[in-house]
Formats: sequence, structure tokens, C-alpha cells
Amino acid sequence: MAASATDMETSLVDTHAHLDFAQFDGDLDGVLNRAADEGVAFVVTVGFDLESSRHAVALADEHANLKACVGVHPHEASRVAPSVVENLRELARHEQVVAIGEIGLDYYRDRSPRAAQRRAFRQQLELAAEVGKPVVIHDRDAHGDVMQMIREWSETVTSSNGGLRPPLGVVHCFSGDQAMASELFQLGFLISVAGPVTYANARQLQELVGRLPLERLLIETDCPFLSPHPFRGKRNEPGNVRLVGSKVAEIKNVSLEEVARVTTENARQVFRF
Repeated sequence: MAASATDMETSLVDTHAHLDFAQFDGDLDGVLNRAADEGVAFVVTVGFDLESSRHAVALADEHANLKACVGVHPHEASRVAPSVVENLRELARHEQVVAIGEIGLDYYRDRSPRAAQRRAFRQQLELAAEVGKPVVIHDRDAHGDVMQMIREWSETVTSSNGGLRPPLGVVHCFSGDQAMASELFQLGFLISVAGPVTYANARQLQELVGRLPLERLLIETDCPFLSPHPFRGKRNEPGNVRLVGSKVAEIKNVSLEEVARVTTENARQVFRF
């Protein structure tokens, strides 16, 4: 997968994809070629559990423009035994792994007990500090607990002599308010927006994006989920991140080239590639 010279003028990074999911079986090469045609220079493919984390690393080994995140999603938190953390620690040291994620809390689905979610989140935050990698955070209906744990962790890692320095990570598919975003920026985090920013009924999110500095934003697809308009309800894929970037450009009254330039630089800073 490689962007053409023309597309590189507006090269984009899809900072959150799940390319190991079954929806891409038998079609991944086509998906990546279409992404290249849309000027997507890098895709960060993100683990959901130990198995998908291993798959993400394998995909990043096979494709030069893929990077991997390894971690256990809060839905799977009840399965995070010490052996899982040890396996993640080994994977995290792989040269293609750019972050620990996706980790966090989900109080909307509650597919794992909340105590187990918090325990797994804390363990993986500690792992990120240990291996010196940023984090990719999932937060759904859990703003208070997520922020409290981020505050405690960020204070620890920034006051220690470890190798982790801001940006410390990203809260993906951001669903908080301006006050939360502002505190995240102060703590050394970026936030990412996905396909929902393109929806006609997403006025609140669009207004928020309009008020936030572009220098603190990333764009993503979260594919195969959350397809942007006009593909809502269909399988999402990395090439659609251009539609997200175009909507951000429209909201902020700047060019797509400017959104591409700034968000790509933001991605390079947080993921160190």
C-alpha cells in the first residue's frame, strides 16, 4: 500500500482501524489499495484482545504502511489474566507496535464487570508506562472514571524518569464535551473523531470540533464500524477517512490539505513514526 505522488499532497492517517476483523477477510488487499488511492499514507490497526493484537502485529509486519496497537478492549476485560498481560508485554516491544490499545472503560454495554474493566485498564496503563508507548483509549459512558484514571496515570508517568513523554495518547472516537477535551489536552492527550462527525444529526459534535484546535485532533474510521455519510450502514474502511477529514475541513473552514497536514503530523507525534 503506497500513496501516489498526487495523493501525498493531502496524505492522511487513519489512526484507528480494525483490519483483523472478519469483515475484511478476502478483501484486505483491495481495501488497502483503495486507501492508497484516497491518499492514506498510514493506517493504525488496533487490537481488541490478545488474539486480534497478535493479528494486528502480523498485518503490520506484512504491510509497510500499517502500524499496530496491542491491548484488550473493556468488553474483554474479564479475560485479562496475568498471562495475557505478559503476552501483551512481549508484543508491545515489537518494532511495528506504536501504542497500547484499545483499552479503557465501557459502561454502556457493560460486557465485563466494571471492577474488572478498571483493573484491566489500570494494568494496561502501567504496561504502557513500562514499555514507553502511548495509549489508545476507549471511553463510552464512563467519562468520570476514565478521566480520574488518566489523571493519576499521567501524573505518574510525567513525573517519573521513564521514557514516556507527551503526547501520552489519544481518546478515540471522542464523545465528551469541551471541558473534558481541554483537560485531556492539558494532560498531554489528543482526541480523535470518526465517521459520526459527518452525520446530519451530529450537530453537537460538529460544534465541538469547530471550537477545538486542529493541532490537538486526529481523524479515524474505527472501521469496519461507523461509516461516514454517504456510506452510513455499510462496511467502513480506511479510505473513508478522507470523508472524515473533509468534514473537519468544512467545519473549521480550512482546506482538506490543511487538515491532512496537521492531523498527519499529530499522528506522527503521538505514535512516533
